[in-house]
Amino acid sequence: MLKLKKLFFIFITLYAITYLVSSNAIVQGNPQVVLLNIDGVIGPATHDYIERALETANSRNVELVVIRMDTPGGLDLAMRSIIKNITTSAVPIVSYVSPSGARAASAGTYILYASHVAAMAPGTNLGAATPVQIGGIPTPTDIGKKKDKEKPEAVGEDAEKQKTINDAAAYIKGLAQLHGRNQQWAEKAVREAASLPANEALKENVIDLIATDMKDLLKQLDGREVVVQGIKRTLNTDGALQEIIKPDWRSNLLSVITNPNVAYILMLIGIYGLILEFYNPGAIVPGTIGAIALILALYAFQMLPINYAGMGLIFLGIALMVGEAFEPSFGMLGIGGIIAFVFGSIILMDTDAPGFGINIAVIISFTVISVLILIFIISLALKARQRPVVSGMEELFGKEAIVLNDFDHEGLVSIHGENWRALSETALQKNQQVKVIDVNGITLKVAPIEPVATSAAQIEEK
Repeated sequence: MLKLKKLFFIFITLYAITYLVSSNAIVQGNPQVVLLNIDGVIGPATHDYIERALETANSRNVELVVIRMDTPGGLDLAMRSIIKNITTSAVPIVSYVSPSGARAASAGTYILYASHVAAMAPGTNLGAATPVQIGGIPTPTDIGKKKDKEKPEAVGEDAEKQKTINDAAAYIKGLAQLHGRNQQWAEKAVREAASLPANEALKENVIDLIATDMKDLLKQLDGREVVVQGIKRTLNTDGALQEIIKPDWRSNLLSVITNPNVAYILMLIGIYGLILEFYNPGAIVPGTIGAIALILALYAFQMLPINYAGMGLIFLGIALMVGEAFEPSFGMLGIGGIIAFVFGSIILMDTDAPGFGINIAVIISFTVISVLILIFIISLALKARQRPVVSGMEELFGKEAIVLNDFDHEGLVSIHGENWRALSETALQKNQQVKVIDVNGITLKVAPIEPVATSAAQIEEK
């Protein structure tokens, strides 16, 4: 037992010494570099991931943050939020377009310009920074026309496009000024959607260096001076310890629900779930699932560029299709609802940014599902109309009743165990069977079914 205690004590001591030595090595001689990855379109989930990762890096006071990028672009709001995080960071940030074959298009170009150091791997490219929300990249013909004219071409939509381009050009030129990069080419990337490969970008002073891999990048960064929040810093990346911060469950969940296709599906599940709950109160499951799905969809939509006219058309389309089911109009409401639903779904996303459109296959699938649900509800309604009435006043027509007492014109009859006031054009006797031929309020009009059969019990009574 004593030997075990000694061994345990020795183990704890060695562990503590190792931990202290390694911690001291990190603090004294081994700077720490944090690696982040932007792979794919830039959206709300990307911003959430970068923002919280940079907060962690700043709290640890690491030597450097490297953002490896391969992106076709993304949403303007998410891009600007990421750039704010970069420009306000107390830790130097390097944007590195990697590996070979990667790109930093559109929003990626802005982020590259905003970083303290811009780097690219061989065989990569950047550019095409024209805002896609304004309806696409201008053609060379359009650009030539604008150069030939001294005044803006028109008002309205064209003026709005020009305003958006001017704002984007001024924004990227401001980012270029921060780190002394090529402002003229930055403006060209916005106005003419220009692009450059890595080697030309280095010649044009668009980026700072070309590195084949992370080892080469850290080697070239070692001893380099950067300006962070107005203060010059010399990077020390020799023998730096690298730590990759990956998106956590929150960022992954946000990435899923802010996918326009997923948000669209959640919205429709929510709407149909609530409709089923209202149609069949007490079912609980459709209402619960529908409410959760709708709340998640609304949370996603508030972070996405939504066209509210499109959302209104979707709600109107569903309302018209439901209206057709309950108030048949020979298909007019249903057809109008389907048209409104399809057009609303197509224009729901107010951006042409890559990765943020609703797949046409998803729209067609849910349109077909909506039509099938409409047909199913209409068929149920038609079957219900063909069934005999089993409740209410109308159900009494043609039913048989028993006369409670002899009467000549007005008396009482029993039907379904209830006593009703009855009128008859002929005299009726107690226990005689009659048939209901009309209902007037709470009074039944009856007629005898068969002649009165006088039983021995009735004779004795008399």
